[in-house]
Amino acid sequence: MKRSRFSDEQIIGILKEQEAGAATADVCRRHGISGATFYKWKAKFGGLEVTEAKRLRTLEEENAKLKKLLAEAMLDIAVLKDNLDKKMVTPGAKRNAVAHARECHGLSERRACDLIGIARRVARYQPSRADDAGLRQRLRELAAERRRFGYRRLGYLLAREGLAPNHKKLLRLYREEGLKVRRRGGRKRALGTRAPMVLPQGPNQRWSLDFVSDALGCGRRFRILCVVDDFTRECLALVADTSLSGARVARELDAIVALRGKPLAVVSDNGTELTSTSILRWSQERQVEWHYIAPGKPTQNAFVESFNGRLRDECLNETLFTSMPQARAVLATWRQDYNTIRPHSKLGGRPPAEIAGQPGWGHAPNPVAIPSTIRHQRRGLSV
Repeated sequence: MKRSRFSDEQIIGILKEQEAGAATADVCRRHGISGATFYKWKAKFGGLEVTEAKRLRTLEEENAKLKKLLAEAMLDIAVLKDNLDKKMVTPGAKRNAVAHARECHGLSERRACDLIGIARRVARYQPSRADDAGLRQRLRELAAERRRFGYRRLGYLLAREGLAPNHKKLLRLYREEGLKVRRRGGRKRALGTRAPMVLPQGPNQRWSLDFVSDALGCGRRFRILCVVDDFTRECLALVADTSLSGARVARELDAIVALRGKPLAVVSDNGTELTSTSILRWSQERQVEWHYIAPGKPTQNAFVESFNGRLRDECLNETLFTSMPQARAVLATWRQDYNTIRPHSKLGGRPPAEIAGQPGWGHAPNPVAIPSTIRHQRRGLSV
């Protein structure tokens, strides 16, 4: 809008001349204005004094400033709403937010940085880090094959292939690719301190037994007998069937003994199959010490309980079983993979099969047996 060459005070003075009795045409000719302009001024300033005109001009200027501030505040709110659902914690995320504010809302760099809360030098920083496309691709492939593996076990597999990034870099890539393993539910954990369980010194010194249950696609339940060597962490057997009696457990143990030799001790819970006459007879005839954990204390049989968790998480929960032969085939394949390929975190990333051939490799100076709460002599059984 073109600015008038007359100030508000001069306009009011011209209107006063007309109000004093001068003709409108004479006033317009004297000051070089048209009649339309005169009547326009009269509609706006008619009846006002000079002080009132100054106050009106001041109010108009303040109103314009308030409108500008309101528009800027609304623009800031719009920018913040665009980034409301984003976590702006890392510098990279804040740089992206600044770029979005400048491109979509037309903000200056200074104002966008002040609004997002980042220094301008940080916003201008250009990362020089390599994108590691090959490492990312291989990490995604391994995570797709091993869906329940965390970044540490995936790191062991990468190291076998000659890719050994720093553990912090591996964790960063693992998170950026969105490969975090989601935990399935939770369980109550006992409070208080526990005495650490000391491991045996060599293979076949102590085995752990337990049962795991699952169901076929038709709803029929079946059980799995798990046998684990506490030293090498090998899975010695995964026996699946709809019924596993004490006599069947004894036969399966004989089959393992025929291949590996008998253990010095066996640890199990107080299930009916494992406290049956067949098991007691087997332990006496083979001269194998059988230790029963305290009732309701599965942590005393922690090795096989930990194995059960891995079995359920990585195999049972990932597979839909249609028949018993198919279930046995899947369990056999997974057991072979667990013993020979899968890295074990407590074995330095090596599979249990590598430890089985190294009798000098161990965790503890002396073997310690778990105190049993049920003795064969107490049961009064003699065969």
